[in-house]
Amino acid sequence: MTENFLLYNATAIRLYNEYASKMPIIDYHNHLPVNQIAGDIQFENITQAWLYGDHYKWRAMRTNGVPEKYCTGDTSDRDKFKAWAETVPYTLRNPLYHWTHLELQRYFGVNEFLSPANAMQVFDSCSHQLQTPAFSVKNLLRKMNVRLLCTTDDPVDSLNFHQKLKADQFDIPVLPGFRPDKAIEITNPEIFNAYLSQLESASGISINRFSDYLDAIKQRHDFFAANGCVVADHGLEEIYAVDFTEREVSKSFNKVRNGLKVSPIEYQQFKLAMLLQLAEWHHEKGWTQQFHLGAIRNNNSRMLAKLGPDTGWDSIGDARHAKPLAAFLDRLDKTNHLTKTILYNLNPADNEVFATMTGNFNDGSIAGKIQWGAAWWFLDQKDGIKRHLDALSNASLVSRFVGMLTDSRSFLSFPRHEYFRRILCNTFGEEMEKGELPNDLTWIGQVIENICYNNTREFLFTRREIPGG
Repeated sequence: MTENFLLYNATAIRLYNEYASKMPIIDYHNHLPVNQIAGDIQFENITQAWLYGDHYKWRAMRTNGVPEKYCTGDTSDRDKFKAWAETVPYTLRNPLYHWTHLELQRYFGVNEFLSPANAMQVFDSCSHQLQTPAFSVKNLLRKMNVRLLCTTDDPVDSLNFHQKLKADQFDIPVLPGFRPDKAIEITNPEIFNAYLSQLESASGISINRFSDYLDAIKQRHDFFAANGCVVADHGLEEIYAVDFTEREVSKSFNKVRNGLKVSPIEYQQFKLAMLLQLAEWHHEKGWTQQFHLGAIRNNNSRMLAKLGPDTGWDSIGDARHAKPLAAFLDRLDKTNHLTKTILYNLNPADNEVFATMTGNFNDGSIAGKIQWGAAWWFLDQKDGIKRHLDALSNASLVSRFVGMLTDSRSFLSFPRHEYFRRILCNTFGEEMEKGELPNDLTWIGQVIENICYNNTREFLFTRREIPGG
């Protein structure tokens, strides 16, 4: 993995080195723990920084025959790292192989391949570095030239750590992202009502009726805006296309509030009604809304009960998105409530559907108002990124694309931006050398810079100043 990794022609090398590599990072969707940033913590060892919470690695380890105790169990951090090092040689052709070694190189200067033979040496070297002030989490972000972060936060979150970071004048703005998935998930009355108790406490509003519920969520929406939020995010299997009335939705809410289960159609009506209401509030505030569509989550019920969600038991779904998504966006567009929107699909079979969907609702008010977001989750690897760039180029304007994000819980994941940028530059460089694109390094270099950073900055902060100047 040399300096020309993934760059297979001279033009690609120039595009990357002269344009892409110098651009800062706006990571507008990640799951980084804000309390760790606010506390500027230092990890005791690389297992804590690298393997805790990383279900990508856990899935690979399980597939390699590693017992669960080395993934989420109470085995020592050294033994967990050794189990990961034993797995890495078997990740050939999986993006984890590339990411692992990019991260070892970029953060720790480790240029050898990780294996059982050097596992303890690498563990000790990286852990020693992590214990020094230069490797505190704030400095890890600075090291990767991160310019701004948007985290993923539940409406009931106090945002006290975001407030602390602002009060401390941390030089990298960390903004909250409004993620109301739990607030509109009514399949389990017991879980939903427990959540409403949290919502009552956070909002200071007693929730007895549907109108109270709306008032409480609106209060949290306003609170997030007051604390600098510019993005909302929704993780959904699919968007529904059903008819509903306010009375029907209110009735469904009352059923769940009284501990009763709703029918499938009542569930769909409630979910759609709330997504539309939230989208109107996003529009009022000029936020960017993101819809992550197509994951089937928590498929292994036994392990969900044992470990909880987000532990590596999710996969790609095969829902049909085209008509309901079009109807949802059209409903907002007709009433002039369609804000800036980023759509993400998890099933690669939907690439062209999503790429063409964006063009239906771009209205010329801003460039690329409706975006097809970066290759996501199971697709953020070389093949997935290239296929995304090709489909986006064929159906829309890749030059207006808002670029990459980490979607990660790890402070060591930011080389994924570099990974994307190298693939991007190689794609353009290859076609420039073939004569399919003009040999205009200045203009195409500007396009590369825009995709890497400028488009994101202008898209998220239309008509407002980016925090920190």
